[in-house]
Order: sequence, then C-alpha cells, then structure tokens
Amino acid sequence: MNGFYPVVLQLKGKRCVVIGGGGIAQRKLMGLLEAGADDVWVISPSFTMAIENFASEGKIRSLQREYREADLLGAWLVFAATNDNRVNAAIAAEGERLGILVNAADESSSGSFISPSIVRRGDLLLAVTASGASPALSKRVKQELAEQYGPEYEEITARLRRLRERARSRILDEQDRQNVLKLAAEEVLQQKRNNIDIDEWLQSLLHRIDRGLT
Repeated sequence: MNGFYPVVLQLKGKRCVVIGGGGIAQRKLMGLLEAGADDVWVISPSFTMAIENFASEGKIRSLQREYREADLLGAWLVFAATNDNRVNAAIAAEGERLGILVNAADESSSGSFISPSIVRRGDLLLAVTASGASPALSKRVKQELAEQYGPEYEEITARLRRLRERARSRILDEQDRQNVLKLAAEEVLQQKRNNIDIDEWLQSLLHRIDRGLT
C-alpha cells in the first residue's frame, strides 16, 4: 500500500501558492486555474511568458524573487516546483511543519500529496495516477481516457446536473429519485433523450418508474 488517499478539493477562496516559474510550475498553475482557484500566488526569480500573461491579466499574483519560508503563511495548498531539489525539499518540510498540503514536483515522497493526470469534461473529472511509480503510465492512461470520454461528455454531465436539480425539488420519495437518476444516466449514455426538454425528460422517466421499468 502506498499510503495515498484520493480526494477532490474545492479551491475557491483558498490560497494556493506555486513556488517556481518554469514549465512545471506553469503546468501546476494551469491546473489550479482550470479547477477554479481564485487566490493563486506564484513566486520565482523568473517566469515563463504564460505565467507573466496570467499575472498581467490579474488571474494570479506574482512575486518575482527567491522563495522565503514566510511565503507559506496563510497558504492552504502549495506546489514546490523550482529547479532546485533542496529548495523543493525545504518547502515540503516547512509545509509539513505548518500543516499545509504540499506537492513536491520532483519527488512525490517528500510532499504530502501528488497531483494526478486529469481529463476534464465539464463537471466530469477523470483523474489517474501511478502514485509516483510511472508518470509515463499515468500519461498513457490519461490519453486513453481522453479518447474514450470525448468533449460530448461536457454536455452529458451538464444535462444530468440539470435533471438532478429538477428531481431533487420535485420527487420527494428517495427511492424514486434514485431510480430516476439511474435511468437518466443510462439513457444519456445510450445517446437517448439528449435533446429533449429537461421537464419532459423527467416526466418520461417517472412514467417508466410507474410502469416498473427500472
């Protein structure tokens, strides 16, 4: 057992700090922004052009200087992504002391978490990791998932979310509601009812349940 426990974190309103300004830091930063992080600091003596652009657009706060221990104060999530293994290890150790989640980009065992390879399709989030054993394997599986779950899944999950919201407000019986949502997932994956009005779809599903077609 590798000791890792998978979770999905809500980053809105949480300070996320990226130490480093190169390609790895840029990838970590882009992952944070895609996840909706809205309080992101990046600290490094130099930055890639993309990071500079994010800063000029006001999407992040950038500090162009060397890392200091005080940079972790107030942070909720930290990425140690410098090109110096000793600095990354020091950041991980300081994060451990302060009780902050830290990802050390160059050595998974020195941080408190590892970041998986991710495929995003709207609300559908697919994450895969080999727990640091083989990033190449994680990348390969990610590519396979991206091919299997194409861009159409963004609309699929959006429709299922809208239906779930309707069902929660209109179906009081818990078992009926679960049956409706189960049928909805089956139908939408079979390319059925993908264009029907949500309310009409809900009525159709309820009718199937009344007829015992679960």
